[in-house]
Parts: sequence; C-alpha cells; structure tokens
Amino acid sequence: MGGHVRPSRVRRAVAPWTRVRGRAYKRRMTDAVPAELRRLLARSHAPYSGVRVAAAVEGDGGRVHYGVNVENAAYPQGLCAEASAIAAAVTAGETRLTRVWVASSLPGPIWPCGGCRQKIFEFAAPGCEVVSLAADGGQTAHAIEALLPLGFRLDPRR
Repeated sequence: MGGHVRPSRVRRAVAPWTRVRGRAYKRRMTDAVPAELRRLLARSHAPYSGVRVAAAVEGDGGRVHYGVNVENAAYPQGLCAEASAIAAAVTAGETRLTRVWVASSLPGPIWPCGGCRQKIFEFAAPGCEVVSLAADGGQTAHAIEALLPLGFRLDPRR
C-alpha cells in the first residue's frame, strides 16, 4: 500500500521586493511585525510573573530583529524582550534603531522599563518611534525622546 506524503508547511520569508505593473517596489516589511509579535508571545519564558512580552527593533537598514522576555529565578538576571531584540540586532550588525515595537499578554498598552528605555536610547536614531501594541490590536507610539526625556549617551570614541 503506497503512502501519500503530504508536503510539510514551510514558512517562507517575505520577499523584500514586490512587482506592481512591472515595476519593483520595496515592500513594507514592518507591516507583519504586530502579528509576528503576537505569535512570539508564546515563546516568552515567564514562569514567575506570567507576563509574556515580545519586542521587535528595526535597524537603519530596514531589517527587523525580534526578542522575548526570559525570566530567571534570580530575578535581576532575567532579560527583557526589548534587550533581547536589541541584542539580536547588534549580533546581526545593526547598531542604529529607527523603530521599536512592544507587545505583551496584558490588556492595554505596555511600555519599556526604564533600563530598556536607556538601552533603546543608546542605539536610537533621532526620533526613533516606540510602538506599544495592545492585545485588542490598538497601537500607541511615542518618540524615544518623549519616553526618556533626559537620556544620555557616552561618547564611545573616548
């Protein structure tokens, strides 16, 4: 008895270019970010607080990098989702951020903690937008300068 092999479902990356009437246009890769963050919430490791958080950061080159929160029994040793996403971006060679998204399992908007605001500020291009995605689909955005009005940067060339 011959068996029928069903092809596996393969997730394909979205092509960065699309054709419209024969002309190539750059696709907004960021349109898929909210759905991807909601999907990634399940990968968060939050056994202590139960609050799942996922974040994405967009680099200067348009690439989007993702991260989730990872809690640890030694509480200060946990990792916020924003820090996780920034680490992924830096690992990929991105050191300038133009946009940050944050989503959580809580109702309503969620904003980065003070430490993450400083981390974002360190890599942010002027006017870098921080977008909070609410569970109901609503979005609220502020520039990082509004969330951290007196942020500071050290000159790394010293």
